[in-house]
Amino acid sequence: MARRDCITRLKEISPAVLPSLLLCDFGNLESEIEKLESAGVAALHLDVMDGVFVPNFTYGMTIVHALRKLTDLPLDVHLMMVHPEKYIAQFYEAGADIITIHAEAVDDPVPVLKSIRELGAGAGIAINPPTPVSEIRNCLASADLVLPMSVNAGFGGQSFDDAALGKLDELRELTDEKTILEIDGGINADTIGAATQHGAELLVAGSAIFKQDDYAEAIANMMAQIECLK
Repeated sequence: MARRDCITRLKEISPAVLPSLLLCDFGNLESEIEKLESAGVAALHLDVMDGVFVPNFTYGMTIVHALRKLTDLPLDVHLMMVHPEKYIAQFYEAGADIITIHAEAVDDPVPVLKSIRELGAGAGIAINPPTPVSEIRNCLASADLVLPMSVNAGFGGQSFDDAALGKLDELRELTDEKTILEIDGGINADTIGAATQHGAELLVAGSAIFKQDDYAEAIANMMAQIECLK
């Protein structure tokens, strides 16, 4: 079974909160994963930053590989880096199920997205807040996942940018029912409801989970805000 089949499974159970591991305790990684699995998360979101495309620098293939040995949960790997095409095979081999690239980081996203799919992973395309949806319209058919960032890529803990809501509306009109919409940045109990109402299916949260004492309670509180809107 191709790893990109996890897109279909995530679509079926959406909306879902995905923890961004940027703020987790990497010194106790196994314990952190156990707590997240106990909380019932559907997948893990990994932010890979190169210190060039974004000012922050995080981790690479070794952490993806370590996580793959600790969990069977889908690994949603978000590459905030220049020249992602040079590394997609390595991230796939390390265990990535979904690999998302930034439109701003490549001259033409389509060949890179096709390469990700050919490997067997789900292919994602992300855009930063200043980038309009029109910039990626020609590559939406090659993407399994589309991520309009609700903060500028690079650091956790930023405030939610409402401009992402309009982009979600646009993307829902431009994509088919198989494409999954994700949002990342400033997601918490106050913003998750609006993001879901505008079509977000995977909601990436970092501070709202990892700065709380009880991860399960934090995730449940966010899911409760979604349930209130049904």
